[in-house]
Order: sequence, then structure tokens, then C-alpha cells
Amino acid sequence: MRTHGVQCLLMGGQACVFYGAAEFSRDTDLAILSSSDNLECFRAALAGLDAECIALPPFQPEYLLRGHAVHFRCHHPDAVGMRIDVMSVMRGVAPFDRLWARRTTIQTADGDAYDLLSLADLVQAKKTQRDKDWPMLRRLVEADYLQYRAQSTPGHIEFWLNQLRTPVLLVELAVRHPDVAADVARHRPLVAFAVAGDPIAVQDALAVEEATERDADRRYWQPLRAELETLRHRRP
Repeated sequence: MRTHGVQCLLMGGQACVFYGAAEFSRDTDLAILSSSDNLECFRAALAGLDAECIALPPFQPEYLLRGHAVHFRCHHPDAVGMRIDVMSVMRGVAPFDRLWARRTTIQTADGDAYDLLSLADLVQAKKTQRDKDWPMLRRLVEADYLQYRAQSTPGHIEFWLNQLRTPVLLVELAVRHPDVAADVARHRPLVAFAVAGDPIAVQDALAVEEATERDADRRYWQPLRAELETLRHRRP
């Protein structure tokens, strides 16, 4: 992707590894800019990987712009069997230009640089109907809190109050920062239970919050899945 100048951001399980919440993944998941120029660069990268589009939908910009994921399988000897999944639009996640502006770039010891979704955007992207995403979402925010709580910034505190899913840590944070917590509670009411020091009530409210997000994701994907089913019936 770097060789061909593709504007894309690593997300999914491999991005979680970079953020310290390890998740085994056989796939490379990318958020990609769906402009015509960038998709041409992406096609060149796919050719270099000897990658083919698998399953449905086909690799066409209109499907990316409607929120579909497009899937590829690599056949190059250095990446044989690797699957690449790309998306341009995701439920509740900002447009790509904003994702790119606030991306995280990580430099490895061997000098390679990797552009990732910011932690906040990765957390938002994990709010799906899939069972495996919610434990990972919890670990992502928890790992960030445990790493930075001793030298936290106001931005950290607000992010954690909005996204922490570990009751005891949410109570700890709210007790330490009651004024900020009271402000966040206006749009995330369960934080009020954390301010009151009630982890049981926080846990119950987190379950409701998760169920609401899962239901919203199911409703979001319903017409997209119907479209895929139509494509399957039309396929020769």
C-alpha cells in the first residue's frame, strides 16, 4: 500500500495489536479513501499482491460508498492466502478525510511506518453486532486508561468517561473527576452511576448500552445484506 501511495488506514485486529489489546487476525482490514485516483492506486497494489476480489459485492466505488466491505485474497508468494477487507463508510464513524486527519502513525523498530485509525475511531468502529468486538472494545479502552492514567490530559479523561466499559475503572475515574463526569453524564447517563460509586448499576447500564448499539448495527446492515442477497441471485 505504501509503495503504490494508497491512502488507507489499518483497522481491525491488527490495529488492536498496535494499541496493546492483542487480537489474532488472519485478515488485514483497511479503511480506504474511495476517490477514483486512490482506488486506481489500490488496484495497482492489488496487482502487486496478485489479489483477487472474492465473494460479493464486486470491487466498485458505489458499493464502498454505500457502506459495504469488499474482500480480496492474495496469491503472491510473500502474502499467499492473506485476506484484505476494505471499507470506506462505517456506521457511526466519521468520513475518511476526518479519519485521516486524526490518524495515528506508528514507527516500528525496523523503520516502517503504519497509519492506523485513531484509538477513538477504532473504538467507534468496533461497536457492531458481533460478539467478538465488545470484549476487544473493552480491552482497547482499558489498556489505554491503564497506560496513561498517571499522566492523563483533559482529552484522555473525557475519552475514557465516554468509552470505558470496565465498571470499577469507570467508577474510579468518575470519583477522581466528578465535574467532568457530571458533564459527560448528560449524554452518557450511565456515568451518573459511576459518580455515585455504584459499579453494579454501571454494569447493568453498560449491558443496555451494548444491546442498543448491537440493535442499531443490525438495522444498519439489514438493507446492505438484502442488497448482497439480490446480487447473489443475479450472479450467473
